[in-house]
Amino acid sequence: MIFQPPILALLMVAGLAALVALWSGAFAIRVLARWDMANMSRAQLRMERMTELVSTLFGAVMLAELAALLLFVFNADRMASLFVGAMCAVGTLNVNAYGFPALYLKIGVFFAATLWLILDHADRLGRDFPLTKVKYAALLAIAPLILADGATELAYFLNLHTDVITSCCTKLFTPNNPGLANHMASIGEGTALVWLSVIALAVAGSGAQAVLRKRGYWIYALASGALFVAGLTAIVATISLYIYEDPNHHCPFCILKPEYGYFGYVLYVPLFFATAMGLGAGLLQPFANIPSLKGKLPGLIARQVVWSMIGFALFGLAVIWAIARSHLILFG
Repeated sequence: MIFQPPILALLMVAGLAALVALWSGAFAIRVLARWDMANMSRAQLRMERMTELVSTLFGAVMLAELAALLLFVFNADRMASLFVGAMCAVGTLNVNAYGFPALYLKIGVFFAATLWLILDHADRLGRDFPLTKVKYAALLAIAPLILADGATELAYFLNLHTDVITSCCTKLFTPNNPGLANHMASIGEGTALVWLSVIALAVAGSGAQAVLRKRGYWIYALASGALFVAGLTAIVATISLYIYEDPNHHCPFCILKPEYGYFGYVLYVPLFFATAMGLGAGLLQPFANIPSLKGKLPGLIARQVVWSMIGFALFGLAVIWAIARSHLILFG
């Protein structure tokens, strides 16, 4: 099982990310203790050269981690046919106790990696690299998450056994099943759409204000996070029903399958992208007044908000299309 090409690729990315995180983390401690751009010593110059190498390598690994999330979900869905009782990625992730924790950590690494890449890009805009200590402090915070992700992913793949009878999505995503999936599935179809619409309007309003007035980016970041939660909830509670044309099928994973035109990717990719860009705008706002960044960073933040709003708009259009083309009638 572990020697399948997608699994090997995922483990290679996780292993490389863990090694780079450990090495980069050790260097980050030196940067936080000794970094001083005013110091022209040989040690400082050597450290400046090393920061370029470390940042580039860590950034490359973070880009690989972004792709790894998609591959992890795709592979989980692809392997469903190997396990008795599995119909989609839910069954594969339920084979052992490490499946869903591995997915949640992958999502956490996705957002952490995106935000770090945004921070690194912003730091490179300043002639004096003013965010060096900030981004290396962030690297130290991300490193344990990367290590936990790699360890959990390894434990998950090592404990995949085809003789295990697993549970399918019809059992997990049902109002009668206790847990988070229960709350998302039972919130009510109309309620989920109303909340999604209200928060989407808040995102549009706060985004327009942030771009026009060049302030309030943290409000937009909070609204983006809220819309991400509302979007996932609406997918489980309502949107998936329209895609399946079945009032009882709430699974957010089956929509990734080919029989549904891989429509889940049309929903998830812009939603994740838009959320990451929105959070990134809020992350960069406190640094907009740094002298070496004043000329470039405000424009970068505004562009991130615009791209985020475009992503949310694409998600909204996908939701409208899913509802409009469906033969299922939930209301009226």
